[in-house]
Amino acid sequence: MQSDKPECDNHEHAQVRSLKGIGDDTLEKAARIFRALGDPSRLRLLTILSEGEACVSELSDQDQLSTVSQRLRTLRAENLVSRKRNGKHIIYGLADEHVLDMIRNALAHAGEEH
Repeated sequence: MQSDKPECDNHEHAQVRSLKGIGDDTLEKAARIFRALGDPSRLRLLTILSEGEACVSELSDQDQLSTVSQRLRTLRAENLVSRKRNGKHIIYGLADEHVLDMIRNALAHAGEEH
C-alpha cells in the first residue's frame, strides 16, 4: 500500500538541519525553564519583576506569602530570578536580560491575534 506522504531523500535538501552544537543537557535545561514559565502564577511574579526589583512582602501582596516563597524557590532553581539581602528584606529581581526578553516576548506573542 502506498503512503499519502511524499518521500524525499536527504540529497534533495540544500542542507541538513542540525542543532549546531546544542547538547542534550542544554535542551533539558531549556525544557525545565519552559516548565517553570508554564505556571501562570510564576509568570505573574516574573512579569511584576520585569518592572523592577521587589521584596517578598511586595510580591506577597499579589498572592499568599507561602506560595510566593515556593514559586520564587522554583524560579531561583532555574536561574530565572536572583535575590539579595537588604537589611531584613530579601529583594528579588530577574536574573538577567535573557529572562526579561523571554517574558516580554511571551506576553507580546500571547497578546497577538492569530
